[in-house]
Amino acid sequence: MSDGFQIKVEKTAQSNLSKIDFSNLPFGKFYADHMFVCDFQDGVWKDARIVPFQNLSLSPASLCLHYGQLIFEGLKAYRNVDGEIVLFRPEQHLERINKSAHRLCMAQLTEEVFMGGLLELLKIDSEWVPKDPDSSLYIRPFMIATDVGIGVTPSLTYQFIILTSPVSKYYSAPVKVVFEDHFSRAAEGGIGFSKTAGNYAASLYPTKKAVEKGYNQLIWTDSKEHKYIEESGTMNIMFVINDTLITPALHDSILSGITRDSILTLAKDWGYKVEERKISVDEIVEALKNNKVQDAFGTGTAAVVAHFALIGHDGVDYELPPIESRTFSNKMKKTLLDIRLGKVEDEHKWVYVVK
Repeated sequence: MSDGFQIKVEKTAQSNLSKIDFSNLPFGKFYADHMFVCDFQDGVWKDARIVPFQNLSLSPASLCLHYGQLIFEGLKAYRNVDGEIVLFRPEQHLERINKSAHRLCMAQLTEEVFMGGLLELLKIDSEWVPKDPDSSLYIRPFMIATDVGIGVTPSLTYQFIILTSPVSKYYSAPVKVVFEDHFSRAAEGGIGFSKTAGNYAASLYPTKKAVEKGYNQLIWTDSKEHKYIEESGTMNIMFVINDTLITPALHDSILSGITRDSILTLAKDWGYKVEERKISVDEIVEALKNNKVQDAFGTGTAAVVAHFALIGHDGVDYELPPIESRTFSNKMKKTLLDIRLGKVEDEHKWVYVVK
């Protein structure tokens, strides 16, 4: 940290660590002892502090509660084979949250606020990082608008917070997905590429309807015609057809996934043919009918690689190949974990060791 930016620390009087069963970590249920908080006022970030995990105090008229100026990120801390705490591509998360901030007229985060606050928080709550390689400490940085007033206008003040949560696997089993042909997650020209609360709120009702029909998640399609594939649930989506890795090309209704980028990079390293392009629903359904889909999965920080068990379309469920037979996704999932854990060489310098 620079001399002009210091973090005040107030430690909890009583840790909750002993209350946590690290062999049973439902996603997002438990929270570490402390959180990082920093305020944006008069055009600068100030009053950086680490405090015990606690409730927030907000005016009912705070702009974040009325007009959706709320953005967030998600990344994880792991323990590598040497017992060190490591992060995976944290600088990309800073870059992406600032893209979200720009789109929603919010303050830009500096590296010393985002990384400085995160690293200090991890040092204080280091014992909360699980030792099991299948578990991790999920990190949720987020920013909210704090101006008081219900006129529709961008806030001039913000609060940035980082909380952490020990977690195990996001999905405990392969995922059953179905094409969504009516509701939309995001539209061209909108905020689909941003990690903001409104995108996720829009997904809840359609997902609830899919779960009622026996599926776990949706495959989102374009908002104009519902002909082209965009994402799956809260993940980017990928297919392997005829030994070619295919994924929708990025545009402003698709989130630029950091796991997505990592997978595409490694696939090219391995000599796979990679296509980032428009993918029609009809193309995938035809490939499913002809048993040409060798692999299909979602990607994201929480799930990393989430295998699809089946894909539903127009009342028909198409079973995918057995998980154990899927060469690409199994190798990719293992490789990404091995890179994080320090079991294989980190050729792209993606891993950040918390000293």
